[in-house]
Amino acid sequence: MAIKLTKKQLAVLNFIEDFMEENGLAPTYREIMSGLELASVSAVAEHVDNLVEKGVLKKTPGAARTLEVLDYKHEDTVELFRMKMATCTEDEKKVLEKAMEILDL
Repeated sequence: MAIKLTKKQLAVLNFIEDFMEENGLAPTYREIMSGLELASVSAVAEHVDNLVEKGVLKKTPGAARTLEVLDYKHEDTVELFRMKMATCTEDEKKVLEKAMEILDL
């Protein structure tokens, strides 16, 4: 199962990715606020914290410009699991199903 993001969370994530691609470093919360026309820095912080909690964004507390977008789509991983599930034994299938549950695939 894929990670579900709200429209605002996806907008924040896309903004961070685009900003990093264009500038070579992560944006500040104020740059995100300005770029997405959000009401406050605390609104950005809430979105960022939720994205960190969902495992799609990483940040280093107390350090500036440390936001890092993580691979949250797992497309290659999901495909590998599907291929293995098609040819595995019942015991292997139980292990793979547990792993998929843990990885939220």
